[in-house]
Amino acid sequence: MVATSQTTPGDRSESSSRDDRPDPATEAFVAHRNLLFTVAYEMLGSAADAEDVLQETWLRWAGVDLDTVRDQRAYLVRITTRQSLDRLRTLGRRKESYVGPWLPEPLLTAPDVAEDIELADSVSMAMLLVLETLAPTERAVFVLREVFDLEYDEIAEAVDKTPAAVRQLAYRARAYVAARRPRGVVSAAEARVALEAFQRAIETGDLQNLLDILAPDVVLLSDGGGIVQAALSPVVGADLVARVLGKIAAAASLQPAQVNGHPALIIQLNGKVDTIVAIRIDDSLITGLYAVRNPEKLSRMQRETALRR
Repeated sequence: MVATSQTTPGDRSESSSRDDRPDPATEAFVAHRNLLFTVAYEMLGSAADAEDVLQETWLRWAGVDLDTVRDQRAYLVRITTRQSLDRLRTLGRRKESYVGPWLPEPLLTAPDVAEDIELADSVSMAMLLVLETLAPTERAVFVLREVFDLEYDEIAEAVDKTPAAVRQLAYRARAYVAARRPRGVVSAAEARVALEAFQRAIETGDLQNLLDILAPDVVLLSDGGGIVQAALSPVVGADLVARVLGKIAAAASLQPAQVNGHPALIIQLNGKVDTIVAIRIDDSLITGLYAVRNPEKLSRMQRETALRR
């Protein structure tokens, strides 16, 4: 999706009064903007759609009587969650006609995201793909409880359920995600070592070294969105994946970067970002490769995106 022009406070230099001091509504929104973006992004897997949700959140927040708001953070998260749920249902219909595998929109992130292990895990490509398989309300409950540690009654207000129902949804979603998330915790150092070995194997064309770091049942997902060339179905198995990766043009430049809180590779062709490759590691081997090529999803690779819990 192409990002639309946004006018929410905090994404540009603006003021709402002659002395450049923002009004209370603007001040509160700006203070929580990065948190709200993170909530929306984890719900949607799309930065462009998350920005649209923030715009809708701001429009609703600007009309609220602040004297009636007990907890501004909780109120803003509630608006953002409801708008994200509406957008998520629309996205579900859009993804049904998407050409080839759909992958989350990658974000260039600052080192502080990687330092927050729980946040980095929650925005990783692998985890976002697991969240894609949850029902919309289950996803909202899981994100708000497991990532942002909201109380059940707060979540209940956001998703229009009873606290008891939210507890059941949280239990079910937690068990579902636990069975599908990467096995064990991979340290940042371990991830860097794996990515460096992967990069060397690609750059040198050493097929055996590449096979040594790929799990036998490794899966490569490539997202071109029907705009650029990409595999239309998952590529499964170390031999097939290695052959596909071995076709990367000699003219390509590979650059390591922090993407969604984890080490990844930026592949550039003729000086332009062509592909973002993120990896999933299980038991010291690469079990998943996520190659985002759709140019409409690469705009966030020009500057770091701030994520907050």
